[in-house]
Amino acid sequence: MKTLLFSIHLTVSIAFTHANEDTIDSLKEWISIAETKRNPIINNEFANAPISKEEAQIAKEILWEDHISSIKVSRAEEMKKKVISLDGKTMKFDYLVFGEMPEEGRSLYISMHGGGGAPAQVNDGQWKNQMRLYKPKEGIYLCPRAPTNTWNLWHQSHIDTFFDRLIENLIVFKNVNPEKVYLMGYSAGGDGVYQLAPRMCDRFAAAAMMAGHPNESTPQGLRNLPFALQVGENDKSYGRNKIAASWGNKLAKLREKDPKGYIHFTKIHKGKGHWMNLEDKIAVPWMAKYKRNRIPNHIVWKQDDVTHDRSYWISLPKDQIKPRQLITASRKNQRIDLHDMTEVSKIEIMLNDDMINFDEPVTVHQKNKLIFEGTINRSIYEIHKTLKERGDPGLIFSARLNIELKN
Repeated sequence: MKTLLFSIHLTVSIAFTHANEDTIDSLKEWISIAETKRNPIINNEFANAPISKEEAQIAKEILWEDHISSIKVSRAEEMKKKVISLDGKTMKFDYLVFGEMPEEGRSLYISMHGGGGAPAQVNDGQWKNQMRLYKPKEGIYLCPRAPTNTWNLWHQSHIDTFFDRLIENLIVFKNVNPEKVYLMGYSAGGDGVYQLAPRMCDRFAAAAMMAGHPNESTPQGLRNLPFALQVGENDKSYGRNKIAASWGNKLAKLREKDPKGYIHFTKIHKGKGHWMNLEDKIAVPWMAKYKRNRIPNHIVWKQDDVTHDRSYWISLPKDQIKPRQLITASRKNQRIDLHDMTEVSKIEIMLNDDMINFDEPVTVHQKNKLIFEGTINRSIYEIHKTLKERGDPGLIFSARLNIELKN
């Protein structure tokens, strides 16, 4: 039997027990410099010094306000024009606002249109039609226009980047609550939901697929994302009706094995074809019941052909990212367990005060074998890094464990 050798090091030093008294003052001084003239934050002593829980909260607030100021300047024009351009592609969007804004911020519904594999004017018509379909009781109902006119409108790799930016922008400009962001789509838009929901699961509170086809995607990664499926009973093209029912059965079996995960709702509308006469609108209030499970106790991360470098509180170095790989991990109190690690020799665990008590030791186990035990320090660098990665106040972490596994 092979013996596994593990070497572990912390991104943040554990040699210090107290931050310098002027850590926060140094951060404020760094922030006061024009953004284009600041030296990299990692090069500053204050960024790597251990900090307390209170200092971490203050640093998070300071950095978040700085982020808001930066985004309001750099992205004001694209929000005004309702057009985002990235890497040579352009995505238009439009939105409607419903209801009164709650104290914690507005909900956001990203609704993807159908069409694809057709001339631009056809897809433009589908986009405009999508704007009329659903009316949430409260929230921003936003319909993006797919950047291309190809058959696979919504599950090419650029879509993830565009949606990340959309969500970041709406949090800042429209006071969207990042815990109440929802994904939905019809026909080709439903295809997109099947694929985007698992691979961007930590962005959303719930997702709803209408009249779509999953292609090669699987439901395994939906463990922490409530998922609704609806098709017409007679929607036989590409086997949409049978495949949706099959996905519903798969989700039911997954939930049977894991009763705390895989919340789902499946409805095959009797007598309906590809168009469900808006009976599928029941998905909107169904989704609205849920808030994002942003730091779940158990993660099932199933990579797609379009890959990501982090999901919830797990991150991967670039050289570890592989299509279709499966990573599962769980946490309870001060213990973290690593389970499935497909083609992974290094992994990163991101932590914050909502997850652990930094005054007590943390243990990490690989298939029930203890591979790390020790205390961990927070740092301003990690707060800044995770904020900039997502622009999401709910996914900011203050410490990171870099764990290397070797056979």
